[in-house]
Formats: sequence, structure tokens, C-alpha cells
Amino acid sequence: MLVSEIFFSLQGEGTLAGVPSVFVRASGCNLRCAWCDTPYASWNPEGTPRSVEAMVAEVLRHPARHVVLTGGEPMVAKDIHDLAAELKKLGRHITIETAATIAPGGVACDLASLSPKLLNSAPDATKHAAWRKKHEATRWQPEVVRAWLDGYDCQLKFVVARPEDVEEIEAMLGKLGREIQPDRILLMPEGVTVEKIRARTLWLGELCKARGYRYAPRLQIELYGNKRGT
Repeated sequence: MLVSEIFFSLQGEGTLAGVPSVFVRASGCNLRCAWCDTPYASWNPEGTPRSVEAMVAEVLRHPARHVVLTGGEPMVAKDIHDLAAELKKLGRHITIETAATIAPGGVACDLASLSPKLLNSAPDATKHAAWRKKHEATRWQPEVVRAWLDGYDCQLKFVVARPEDVEEIEAMLGKLGREIQPDRILLMPEGVTVEKIRARTLWLGELCKARGYRYAPRLQIELYGNKRGT
């Protein structure tokens, strides 16, 4: 399995924000988001091949019960099921951060952090025509989202760039045919700097208040900035 990095930090996003966690970042992704904040695991995948045994040993070096399998897109990693199973045997709480374009297939997971991509994620059509076509055909897979929702404890996390994105989100949710508690729907401002995130905080917070959704901060940006190992 190609791994970009393994590190110990605080979970920065979602319902477990602030919880000390070990992150295993798989390198490789089936999407190419325009605003991707980990291009070294997607646009230009880099990393070191690691065995399941080596990854587990690295995780165990850190004093955390929570482990986050992330990417890129961790579900494209060939050893993800074996890694999750081994961590589960050791009593670790497993969060999988995924765009929900690949069915779970029985993977061990305590919290599925699903982040379906909106229109605002599409790469530039002029510079990346082939990837734009593939991205748009792949980014929204409602049947896959339903498979996660039906089998796991889930949170739905959307990256929001403008107020109109909320209408798109609600249209997507309406196609799922599932009752999802509003506080499990997280709206996160798009941005990789404190300034850009704060510029969207007020209006996005008001939208969350009006609809009952959860506002999702990006704690890692506030604490460390946009850099690796955080």
C-alpha cells in the first residue's frame, strides 16, 4: 500500500474534532478536486510502499485509540480492508474519510466520514480536460453513499464555497431516500488559509443555524496552517 504519511495529531474536522488521533494517509485518488488540500496524495501521488504490519506498528507507537484512514482516497488502496481489520482487532476506533465513490465492501469502520463532492470541486476544463470528464462522472455515486449509510455510523461532510452550494447539497440529499439527522450533515468552509475560511464563516454559520446542519470548522488550519503531518 502506497502511504503518503502517518502522523499523530488532533482530528481537525467532523464530529470528533479535537480528539487525538493517528492518521494514515493513503496516496492515490480516483478524483481530482480543484481545491484539493493534499495534492501530494491525489494530483501527484507520492509516498512509500508499506506493509500492513509496518503500518500497524507505526500506529501503535502513538498513544491514541482513534485512527483515521484518509487520503487521497483510502478506499482505492489495495490493503485498506486488511489494515482496518488489524486495527479493529487491536481495539482501535477507526474513522474512514472517503468521498463515498467506492462501496465499503464490509471494511471495518466505526465512523464513516463521507464527503461527496459538489460541482465546486471540478478541475479546470481547459487545463485538465480528461480529469474533468472522469471527475464529473465519478464524484457523486448515490448508490454507494446509501451503502455506507445503511451499514455504518456516518457523518456527511460537504465542502462549501458559496451559499448556492447548500441548494445543491439538499438536492443530493433528497436523492438518497434516507432519513439523516441534520446534525450529522456537516458544512465546512472551503479554504486552506485562516483568512479564507473566516471570510466564509459568518454566512455559512447562519445557513447552518437556519437549516439545523452542523458547522464544521477546520481545526488543523487554525492550529497549524495548511501543512503536512497535521
